[in-house]
Amino acid sequence: MGPDMEPSVRGSLRLFQVLGIDVYLHWSWFLIAALQISRRPDDYDAPVWKVIEYLSLFGIVLLHEFGHALACRSVGGEANHIVLWPLGGVAYVAPPPRPTPLLWSIAAGPLVNVALAPLLCLAWWQGSEAGWPETQADLMRFVKIMTIINFGLLFFNLLPIYPLDGGQILRALLWYGVGRWRSLLIVSVVGLVLGTGVAVIGAFGMLTLGLAGSPAAVGLGILGILGMFVAVQSWIALQQSHGMLTVEALPRHNAYRCPECGTPPPRGPFWVCVHCQTRFDLFVEQGKCPGCGAWYLHPDCSNCRNSHHIDQWPAPQQTAKESST
Repeated sequence: MGPDMEPSVRGSLRLFQVLGIDVYLHWSWFLIAALQISRRPDDYDAPVWKVIEYLSLFGIVLLHEFGHALACRSVGGEANHIVLWPLGGVAYVAPPPRPTPLLWSIAAGPLVNVALAPLLCLAWWQGSEAGWPETQADLMRFVKIMTIINFGLLFFNLLPIYPLDGGQILRALLWYGVGRWRSLLIVSVVGLVLGTGVAVIGAFGMLTLGLAGSPAAVGLGILGILGMFVAVQSWIALQQSHGMLTVEALPRHNAYRCPECGTPPPRGPFWVCVHCQTRFDLFVEQGKCPGCGAWYLHPDCSNCRNSHHIDQWPAPQQTAKESST
């Protein structure tokens, strides 16, 4: 998950913490796990392998999400929790607001699957050479299925559809040319159109095949849920990007710069005093509310969202007070 998506662990159970990163499991995981395991075709001689397979799938997903989180931390970003849910996992990452840290933070997830691929393929090959299909049939099936699942997750995540990893990688690459919020606008529009289309197809197919009693209805239902998730997240991103592009178009206090990212603050009465509700320009008033005298000395940057003391904002070679020109 990317830096512009809001984290939420509501409805999730905290499992453990690794390297300061909390791992949560959404309650619906237990319901879907029970359904998937009970309805899973009997590919194994011993039913316990169906449970091992399902848990191993989430092990791969968890490693993928740790790839995102640790990569984000390596470039100075924040990544404090991961949520596992029935259709995958989400690592809530907040890399520095630049395209290169975002690109690395997102690409590191699929790179975990790339690293696992030769290990699983080697296990498959060695098992075949060692005669596992005859002596350890369940273990051989497990290794084969895990290899296929790992490749499936890799290719699925690399689809250039927001908010999948591929869509966020595309967004990071576009950021170099068109900027942070315009790049988000582009990928969110694509995600909204494709997600809505997939959701409609999945829902229609599920109803049609469900009435006919086809087992494929379940798969189409899951596809519809994925499409709905893509569409909702893309709609949220579209609204956010539109709002931030509006903010970017505002007049700026060019004598000030965010100490973190160098963005000038907007010029105008965009700050509201929590005590007297007076609207004022914090940089014109030097942090003091003109209505009641309350002080606001740590303004947030409209770009990177970090806060710094107002004394750190004057740009080099500039005076603290701007001219009227």
